[in-house]
Amino acid sequence: MYYNTYALLILAIIMTIKNKSEPRLRVLVGQATALGPGKANLLEAINATGSISAAARQMGMSYRRAWNLVSSMNRDFVGTIIETKPGGKGGGGASVTELGKEVIQRYRDIEDRALASVENQVSEFGSLLNKKAEN
Repeated sequence: MYYNTYALLILAIIMTIKNKSEPRLRVLVGQATALGPGKANLLEAINATGSISAAARQMGMSYRRAWNLVSSMNRDFVGTIIETKPGGKGGGGASVTELGKEVIQRYRDIEDRALASVENQVSEFGSLLNKKAEN
């Protein structure tokens, strides 16, 4: 298990409905989201670009926001998710660790399975929502 002991006791998985009938998976540690769609996308962007700042630009978020998300992920799991190298003359960078890659893979697997298992029910539930409430 890659979650801290305290997280095991209060780990929750919730689905939230976004864009009508598209559930999104979030893994909670207490009240904080250890991993959700935004953090998973950020991990994948860092893996693709090798840079927190490039990943942040690609996602339309500030570097500070991306850095805070990386810090929280590194804190919430039992090991480092993103390793960073200081910038400067030789350049810096960031890389997703093996643990980080496993976290992304497991999250996407759980997400795919969860979405497949609730697809019909979410669609039916979506038909009950007030369309005016979407704004």
